[in-house]
Amino acid sequence: MHEAQIEQSNAADEQAMLAASEREPGDGTEEAAAPSVQDSLPPDPEALLEVRHLKKYFPANKDFFGRPRAFVKAVDDVSFKIRAGTTLGIVGESGCGKTTLGRTILRLQPATGGEIFFDGKDINKLKTAEMNALRPQMQIIFQDPYSSLSPRMPIGEIIGEAVGQHKLVPKSERKAYVLDIMKKCGLPSHYFERYPHEFSGGQRQRICIATALALKPKFVVCDEPVSALDVSIQAQIINLLKDLQEKMELTYIFISHDLSVVEHISNQVGVMYLGSLVEYAQTDDIFERPMHPYTEALFSAVPVPDPDATNKRIILSGDIPSPINAPSGCKFHTRCNHCMDICKEVAPKFRDYGNGHMVACHLYPQD
Repeated sequence: MHEAQIEQSNAADEQAMLAASEREPGDGTEEAAAPSVQDSLPPDPEALLEVRHLKKYFPANKDFFGRPRAFVKAVDDVSFKIRAGTTLGIVGESGCGKTTLGRTILRLQPATGGEIFFDGKDINKLKTAEMNALRPQMQIIFQDPYSSLSPRMPIGEIIGEAVGQHKLVPKSERKAYVLDIMKKCGLPSHYFERYPHEFSGGQRQRICIATALALKPKFVVCDEPVSALDVSIQAQIINLLKDLQEKMELTYIFISHDLSVVEHISNQVGVMYLGSLVEYAQTDDIFERPMHPYTEALFSAVPVPDPDATNKRIILSGDIPSPINAPSGCKFHTRCNHCMDICKEVAPKFRDYGNGHMVACHLYPQD
């Protein structure tokens, strides 16, 4: 089966799954599925990337006839915008859907529902040939630099492979082009013939960054690019990403568990819980005035580098619910210290409470 046929088949299965899931009563999806005024509007011309009600469901099990009976709602009704040249930090506990969100935005896996506008184009509606032509503009830096590099190819070939595939430069100029990219990423020219196993973790991550930037992208998903590195190496990679962003006018989604790193590199921050955004705001605003109880608990765990400072830690009780059988109403109500009766029954609206500070919580007016 050809790639286009496989993608069409997967997309059809995803749509069937979404339709089935939205028929389930009391799962909180009825309101999210309702049409809104925003859905009928054209994409924001000031946003390089605009995501509207994005969903990605995976079948957990199927019946005898192959029909899905339960779904892992990895990404569930997520919406946001990113302007060119800025960075959106995505934070949340393990398993909240951060990586799946990044991969779905890049269409490395088909979306179950929603819209993804990149540079004014809805990439969910693009054909395979059109999407392949758009690929160089949308790249990803993976979390594990070693597993994303072929052990059988030297660094020069790894970085130059996609350059040749997309025919960005003539073959006679490819080596010089790759050496220039390596120089920008802090890689000496004599690394060109060396293999991935000969490098340290920080050097491998620089190679992954060079591989992504070799295609001259506008937008890069950084999937926890420094989580496996030492603190001193983390600082080098973060500074490299910021320098390259200024020189090449890049736009990032930066996925991380390290809130200190996110605060340093991001212009906006989105907080995810069980596949949904619970808060979204400018970085300074959200760190100075977190509004959602989950965000407050998350930020209270950030270490303070002052032995005399006191930081009141908020301990969440209970375990994270299963994304297959998420709680009704607010997904966070089973662990929230401010839980009210309405939280158990009605899902809160994701609303703007001033200066673009979006929150989904019944502690604030919903009308």
